[in-house]
Amino acid sequence: MPVLLPSPEEIEAAKTPKGAWTRAQLAEWGIPWPPEKGWKEALVARWESAQQGQAPTTPAPSTPPPGTLDFG
Repeated sequence: MPVLLPSPEEIEAAKTPKGAWTRAQLAEWGIPWPPEKGWKEALVARWESAQQGQAPTTPAPSTPPPGTLDFG
């Protein structure tokens, strides 16, 4: 399963009420426990790097949806 790269906003929104992140949440993002200093900055940098090469958000389908073909 690929690691999900959260946006900076998603990282902040995932904080617990005490202002930290759970071990399970960090594991989802591929961050080892205990997290090393600078993990958040590194994760944001990976997300930003991925955005540079991002494909269009809704690529055109390679084939038309079923029932839309007209064989005339």
